[in-house]
Amino acid sequence: MPMRQASLPLAALLGAALSFLPGCESTKSSSGPSPSDAQVQKSSPAQDADAWKRARVGDGVTYAFSATQGPAPRESGGSARTLTGHATLEVVAVQQPWVWVRLAFTDAAGKPLAQARLAQELLVPVRSDTTRPLDVPHGGEATAERTSSAGRDWEALRYVSDQRPVDGPLRTRVYANTPGPLYLTHGLLDASTESAGFHIPGGIKLTLREFREGSADANAPVPALERPLGPGAYYDRKVDVGPAPSVQRVCFTAERGYVLRTEGPIDDANAAPCSDFSQAEPESLEEVLLSLPWEALNPEEAPAAGASVTRGTFTAEGHTVPALTEQGSENFEGVQRVFVQVTAAEPWAPGLAGLPLEARFQPLSSNTERVVGGGKRESEGGTQLVRWGSWLGGSK
Repeated sequence: MPMRQASLPLAALLGAALSFLPGCESTKSSSGPSPSDAQVQKSSPAQDADAWKRARVGDGVTYAFSATQGPAPRESGGSARTLTGHATLEVVAVQQPWVWVRLAFTDAAGKPLAQARLAQELLVPVRSDTTRPLDVPHGGEATAERTSSAGRDWEALRYVSDQRPVDGPLRTRVYANTPGPLYLTHGLLDASTESAGFHIPGGIKLTLREFREGSADANAPVPALERPLGPGAYYDRKVDVGPAPSVQRVCFTAERGYVLRTEGPIDDANAAPCSDFSQAEPESLEEVLLSLPWEALNPEEAPAAGASVTRGTFTAEGHTVPALTEQGSENFEGVQRVFVQVTAAEPWAPGLAGLPLEARFQPLSSNTERVVGGGKRESEGGTQLVRWGSWLGGSK
């Protein structure tokens, strides 16, 4: 039996099939443009790039979100989990070509949420230019409509992708033809994803509530990258699996509203990190807003039956943080294995400052050993977080 699985990385979460309510109904105009005409009216990448270059401190968007997650197939007798609140993106500093964006999730009253993944504000440095062409088409069939949202009328396109016949999700996205003040999310007005088939039942919905435009006179210093969503930061993990152990580096950046993630082995830990994102797959910031509440609803993995959990510390390259060590054994097809997994006791501990979000909720270290003759143990491999930090000061 393989070692216990860690949480999915951000890239996997962003691409996961989210699920929930159908898209919000909008008022469609019978005299509006045809879908083919609307495609022509759609904002171009150049327009989006110009909007980021004109970013001002105080620019922001707020969405209401609601997420529901039914019990997984293995959770017999379980109840549905729900979460509602507001998601806000706001420009807090501009130092071209970088625009520093704050991401915060709160309840309807503006107070922090209880879910650990959403409890703290995150920082997202975004380049206002691009290092390579980014053309990310919206999936699904497009229809034109006129709709009112956040006190303003919009010419928009509704994209619907229905994969339910093949056990996929129903995805609906409504984008303003001209993003204007909604450039942070490429003009998103409304979004929903509803699961189907063999997936966990439920889904998520996002609706624009407010947008704000900053002042040309506003100025603010660049904040410290203590709690990065990912962009601007990296982390290294030692992977001791198979015949060739390696150190894998995970790097993040963001360009013009898209998060880019790369992962690969490194030979020199002192080399300038995160200099090449040419092969990274882009994911939009608005999809991040959808994925994070869904992931926050996932139930925490309980300790394995018979496992012991002890408190201690974990140390990596000068960082020491409170940690929980789970140790147990399991027997599979006559082979006994012993596993040890270490997780952060507090994912937002000061000692983890600068660590990208996805690594905070994965095991800090994990190891599995097989028990052979005489009680001797043979390692079957493991992983361990070894370093992390910001690359923003040394790379472009």
